[in-house]
Amino acid sequence: MRSSSDRIEKQIEIRSSVDRIWKALTDHREFGAWFGVALEGPFVAGKKTHGRITYPGYEHLVFKVEVVALKPMEYFAFRWHPYAINPKVDYSAETPTLVEFHLQPKNDGVLLRVTESGFDKVPAHRRDEAFRMNSGGWEIQVNNIREYIDNERA
Repeated sequence: MRSSSDRIEKQIEIRSSVDRIWKALTDHREFGAWFGVALEGPFVAGKKTHGRITYPGYEHLVFKVEVVALKPMEYFAFRWHPYAINPKVDYSAETPTLVEFHLQPKNDGVLLRVTESGFDKVPAHRRDEAFRMNSGGWEIQVNNIREYIDNERA
């Protein structure tokens, strides 16, 4: 059973097509534009990608993910180390969390659900802060993708 401290869930309705939102999520250049990262390569299931964070205040960090799944127009998932902000720390021995994006057509748009789970396996000394910071971060990011899509129509 998962505890409420193990899982972050955010959702947002976006007035656009599934196809458009899928591209914004899974094209590494578009993902980088709204997420705030300059990825060096595309998202490919079973492969890792990385890039420099461009979000103000975090430019000294590298974004690293391993893509778990890409189910076109429905589901995108990757693993990463949550709130891995100290460049002097090697987080590779830690169990990463799983970030999942679910797309569901709804009315005149799409319901985008973002879930990050696995915080119960993050080392105790950084678990609460990682959960709190990523919870706030996903709140910002779901709004960022909606604004990114909305600005195209403006």
